[in-house]
Amino acid sequence: MKIEDKKVVAFHYTLTSDEGVTLDSSRERGEPMMYLHGANNIIPGLEKAMAGRAAGESFQVTVPPEEAYGVRKEANVQRLTLKKLGVKPNQLKPGMVLNLQTTQGPAQVTVLKVGRFSVDVDANHPLSGHNLNFDVEVVEVRDATDDETGHGHAHGPGGHQHD
Repeated sequence: MKIEDKKVVAFHYTLTSDEGVTLDSSRERGEPMMYLHGANNIIPGLEKAMAGRAAGESFQVTVPPEEAYGVRKEANVQRLTLKKLGVKPNQLKPGMVLNLQTTQGPAQVTVLKVGRFSVDVDANHPLSGHNLNFDVEVVEVRDATDDETGHGHAHGPGGHQHD
């Protein structure tokens, strides 16, 4: 069975940077990742590379930023006042991730620098601007259930459970 829209795919992957540093791996967690093909559950470049593959296939693909988390936007680096955030400087450290409520809805930002009265944050995804190198092993391909297509995602181990 080939990977196409409305198929649930289970796969193992190792994600590395261009420098060869492992950024993430389903193999380390022991369970393959599951997704519903065609439902935009994974980054577009990886989903495109999965199309037409079958269980048992292994491959490598480099996904450019434009097909992953986008290019970095310097406008997403901003200085915010601590008073507006309602926090004290000793509550923040560079590298922390904050969940903020903005006029466009919720946003995650990474703290870059903490001053006495302000904090510099980056709203870019941490992997934006980077090539993503995947080593993929397709474990299983099956037809999606009506519930899965209705909900727009895979259910079960490695997927999403509903109670």
